[in-house]
Amino acid sequence: MTRLLVSFLVFCLAGTAAAQDYRLETVTDQLSAPWCIAFLPDGDFLVTELAGQLKRLDSSGKIEATVTGVPEVHHAGQGGLFDVVLHPAFGQNNLVYLSYADGPAKKNATTIARARLSGDALVDLEVIYSVTPRKNTPVHYGGRMLFLPDGTLLLTTGDGFDFREAAQDISSGLGKIIRINDDGAPAAGNPFPKSPYVWSYGHRNAQGLTMSRSGTVYLHEHGPRGGDELNILKRGVNYGWPAITHGVDYSGALVSPFTEWEGMAQPEHYWVPSIAPSGLAIYEGTDFPQWHGDLFIGALVSREVRRLDMKDGRVIADEAVFPEIRTRIRDVRTGPDNTLYILTDGTPGKLIKVLPAARD
Repeated sequence: MTRLLVSFLVFCLAGTAAAQDYRLETVTDQLSAPWCIAFLPDGDFLVTELAGQLKRLDSSGKIEATVTGVPEVHHAGQGGLFDVVLHPAFGQNNLVYLSYADGPAKKNATTIARARLSGDALVDLEVIYSVTPRKNTPVHYGGRMLFLPDGTLLLTTGDGFDFREAAQDISSGLGKIIRINDDGAPAAGNPFPKSPYVWSYGHRNAQGLTMSRSGTVYLHEHGPRGGDELNILKRGVNYGWPAITHGVDYSGALVSPFTEWEGMAQPEHYWVPSIAPSGLAIYEGTDFPQWHGDLFIGALVSREVRRLDMKDGRVIADEAVFPEIRTRIRDVRTGPDNTLYILTDGTPGKLIKVLPAARD
């Protein structure tokens, strides 16, 4: 196991927090285009790789197995195997949920399958949800999942890039947050009776989803050229894409002349130029008290981790941290012990653990 034991001082913006001493420990550097991490009760890790592999690592970072029984994925462009989450009662039922791009190329969709983890195999796999309509583009899948305290499951879906107007169409599953029961049925209490799976809409390509201990759900999503957003997720809200945006099209043309409109939510924070956010974690541990309640976001384009200094649920400062990593970040998570973990993009991909600096 490679270890990075160099300590750095991280200074918070606006003079609101003391410097933090930390060290970075590389748990493994043997991953291939990793996308997401989940934490097993015995201390092992499950890591998805975009090409369609699910790896089990032991607590020291050794790759113990490539889990069998993973569904075939549509691996093209941004498509592949995305998120992995454990059922809230995993200790009793061993259920694992995977989100992925399901083919064929001309008719693909963001999909959720669930299966039981038995040793190093997924068994009794069943598809429980798939976005409709299907699309012919290999981009903008969303794919992040999160279990809520009531046992329902959230899924982010992208707009498919060429179908951005669908994000405003309640009857379409594109550009939405989907809320389902653990068996894939639409959850009770969803706000749109004619579209029973939809929780919120007006999303472009949400790649981060996390929840605080108090129950606040945060998500972030990619803008076009500029206009990446952090939002607080709420039932039935229209988040505006593509009717309002702080970004422009990749050609430089306007997506919309409007950055706000009545009945559409404003972001809590946005980035111009884009950072291409990926992965999202809230830190509520005790090792770094000045980070308590702050959000940590991976950035693909700017090749860094960003810390959003939060106060009373609002962003008061934004800074880059852990500058020694210097690569694209794919996921940021907090483990069961509230330790911060960082997953780097590409091959070789690394799983990095953030720990307090060693004391003399």
